[in-house]
Amino acid sequence: MATLQSCSGDFVLGMDLGTTSVKVVLLEAQSNRVTDSRSFPTNSDISCTTDTHAKEQDPALIIAALDQCMDALPKDKLKKVKCIGVCGQMHGIVLWKSKSGCEWLSKDEIIRFIPKDVSQLITWQDGRCSADFLSSLPKPDSHLSVATGFGCATIFWYMKHRPEFLSDFSDAGTIQDYVVSMLGGLDKCVMTGQNAASWGYFNTTTNQWNTQILKDAGFPVHLLPVVMKSGAVAGYTSSEWYGIPAHTPVGTALGDFQCSVYSCMTDKGDAVLNMSTSAQLTFGMPAEFSPPSSPDTLCPVAYFPYLHGSYLAVAASLNGGNVMATFVRMLDSWMKEFALEVNESRIYSQLIQSALAQPNTDLTVTPTLLGERHDPTTSASVSQISPSNLSLGHMTRAVCRGIIENLATMMPPQSMQAAGVRCIIGSGSALSCNPVLQQEVERVFPFPVVYGKDVDSAVGVAMVFNDQT
Repeated sequence: MATLQSCSGDFVLGMDLGTTSVKVVLLEAQSNRVTDSRSFPTNSDISCTTDTHAKEQDPALIIAALDQCMDALPKDKLKKVKCIGVCGQMHGIVLWKSKSGCEWLSKDEIIRFIPKDVSQLITWQDGRCSADFLSSLPKPDSHLSVATGFGCATIFWYMKHRPEFLSDFSDAGTIQDYVVSMLGGLDKCVMTGQNAASWGYFNTTTNQWNTQILKDAGFPVHLLPVVMKSGAVAGYTSSEWYGIPAHTPVGTALGDFQCSVYSCMTDKGDAVLNMSTSAQLTFGMPAEFSPPSSPDTLCPVAYFPYLHGSYLAVAASLNGGNVMATFVRMLDSWMKEFALEVNESRIYSQLIQSALAQPNTDLTVTPTLLGERHDPTTSASVSQISPSNLSLGHMTRAVCRGIIENLATMMPPQSMQAAGVRCIIGSGSALSCNPVLQQEVERVFPFPVVYGKDVDSAVGVAMVFNDQT
């Protein structure tokens, strides 16, 4: 296995190919400090008129956003990059022809690549695999369930509905695997267990695909990437790229979630609570932990492969900052019916002020507006209503409390204590700008909470590969 031990240079380039944007950072190797950062939206969604459940993106537009980022970084620093780390959106799949997956161009002394014989990216949000379709698939030998939007499930869907589509390609991977393959000029796509687990039909204990199960189902197993260790070198740049020298090591692509955790989890006793649109609460499992042999669809906690054979326990709630946003929009629509115009930011500000003045409430809000993955049919509710708790302060306090208590139901504080958690790192836009949510986190969870460490997948992947040297 290739290593980074002998690599020289001043910077590590980290990139995150996200669902809506691409971000790149330059991490100074010696200080582990970010010196430069650029981000651009991809605007890459493809409108599919034939199937409203389809969620696809154009890889050419994603790479164009990456080009914008790279072009905006200091050229003198790019010449001193010693390693490239890549992460991105998990679960999704893009297919290409291995010998002609891209075309290299040189213009104004800048060498870059553009996608060539490449399919659309079918993202993790794709909804074409119905519950009935998924139930017809073979049972995986894995502790993780298979869901719509997962790479292997998507291939099964194409096998049934458009088999000719698959015959055009020889390789498949996530969008981050594609970028690694193109930069390294790889003959065959390589993939880490982090991304393989997100595709389904992958056993994280043996670090192998469920090849026989898939073969028996007629699955085109030649499309499965070669599995490599997370943190290993996938290859070396086959050409100069934006001033980065040829033969620069390119790390195996990692998952954006794992890299976001790595960017802020500095101690084994840390848990990370990230709340933006949705919410995730995660902590590292002990080194000796092994996941169960089969999935438990009713369990709210999933175990994601991390680094060095370890796992993250993850409670991923569909209900986070989006619940407060829905509350604000509801009030806005009510006021519009009275012909009153109030800016949404003013509504939000007033809700926070009212709740801060109401430190407690007996009103109960169950905030699961979108259900949960382990309980998709559950809905939201308001209970314990009385004439004395109908104020904005009571209602906002109850909404914020409900959001945090729902997370605590999914991942009880007692189980976190038993796993050795001693501190929670709070991050994400919904949490950082809402002191009421912060108060509720501190009330519900018996740990000190540290704010201000924003999660950043691009920084995390750069840190991973910098720490390998």
